[in-house]
Amino acid sequence: MIPFDNSYARLPARFYTRQPPTPVRAPALLVLNAPLAAELGLPDTLRGPEGVQILAGNLVPDGAAPLAQVYAGHQFGGFVPRLGDGRAILLGEVIDRNGQRRDIQLKGAGPTPYSRMGDGRAWLGPVLREYLVSEAMHALGIPTTRALAAVATGEDVYRQTRLPGAVLTRVAASHIRVGTFQYFAARNDTEALRLLTDHARQRHFPQAETALDFLKSVIAAQARLVAQWMGVGFIHGVMNTDNMAVSGETIDYGPCAFMDGYHPETVFSSIDAQGRYAYARQADIAVWNLAQLATALLPVLDENRENAVNLGTRALNGFPNLFRQAWLDVFRPKIGLSTDDPADAELIHRLLDLMAAERADFTNTFRALAEGEAPLKNRAAFASWQAEWQARLRRDTPGGVERMRRANPVVIPRNHQMEAAIGAAVRGDMSQFMKFLSSCIQPFASNHFSYEFTKPPAAGETVRQTFCGT
Repeated sequence: MIPFDNSYARLPARFYTRQPPTPVRAPALLVLNAPLAAELGLPDTLRGPEGVQILAGNLVPDGAAPLAQVYAGHQFGGFVPRLGDGRAILLGEVIDRNGQRRDIQLKGAGPTPYSRMGDGRAWLGPVLREYLVSEAMHALGIPTTRALAAVATGEDVYRQTRLPGAVLTRVAASHIRVGTFQYFAARNDTEALRLLTDHARQRHFPQAETALDFLKSVIAAQARLVAQWMGVGFIHGVMNTDNMAVSGETIDYGPCAFMDGYHPETVFSSIDAQGRYAYARQADIAVWNLAQLATALLPVLDENRENAVNLGTRALNGFPNLFRQAWLDVFRPKIGLSTDDPADAELIHRLLDLMAAERADFTNTFRALAEGEAPLKNRAAFASWQAEWQARLRRDTPGGVERMRRANPVVIPRNHQMEAAIGAAVRGDMSQFMKFLSSCIQPFASNHFSYEFTKPPAAGETVRQTFCGT
């Protein structure tokens, strides 16, 4: 018995479509996140035949309220007034053992009214990719949706070719997006906006008393989130407003990637031809998306539109300082610092400039600093920076090395290793994936087990493009 408590399903019917998952032919469990299942208070029987039927969408458990959420969104700057869950079904919500409300969603569970001629299915590669990256992000301490299970469907899906199908069970604080607010704003549905704002405010930011407090809370959460992405060299790849969760969690791992060689203009997504969502532009895009949220919220910020615009604008104007502080909070410990100094930002940027000049490996460069190594080829330039850095460390509190080791991972989900592991899994061998996953969820462990996953791509292994998977 799954202890469902479905608050979103109690909102008015125009927020979603009641939609059961579409059954699949021959479900088989590929991987189950047992610690997360325990955290959610889910039964041990998930591994058994009945549990696999639930995770595949073949069996709707008692208490579930399966539905597809509707939302809108700006996709690469162009507004689409009606999107929605085109291949995902929200089974319901549970209260976890920490008292937090969590969504349980099946991704790849079949067509919905929002599928836009799609089949509503997912193929195995993107399912395993999201499972691995989301669990790695959680282990890195970055707010994220989680992966509970991946199930093979025993059916093929058709993209450019025939591919094995799969369903991902995703767990989130909620699946409410900036685009959810945009959907109702575009319809001038102020009542729905008020209901949605109150629901999201009470669910995610219970300390927020007003719609303006809610907006400020979302702005602060996104500033922290993007700064944390930057600290591990993560590029989301498709920061559309329908892919920004108001909870402040990372959501929708499509063409995402972690950088190997550092450069601020790095782009991986095959659909981001103009570099809109490049690594260094993510904060700018975040505030652009938040401006769309503020615009959608105008009717509930104040009855007087001019006052509402002024309130929203002032809230948005706080983003640069919030992000700047969050970025320093992330990058200071990466170079061993715990105290504030006005020159710290310049010191960090000088190191990043040196790294960009030679495309130094982002993860390994910072980890090498923690191990007392000289990570850059330009020894003279690095020595000059190092002297200033060491002087700054001497003015800081003791324990810089340990701070660096806690802030700088050894292992990230490198693109070439992820492709190799997923490729093997598609051919029927999950062992490489499981080994890689085990290392990625212990990202700060430095041992012989993790060593093989610290290597940047060799010649011929470099992944230059990542794909959405839909």
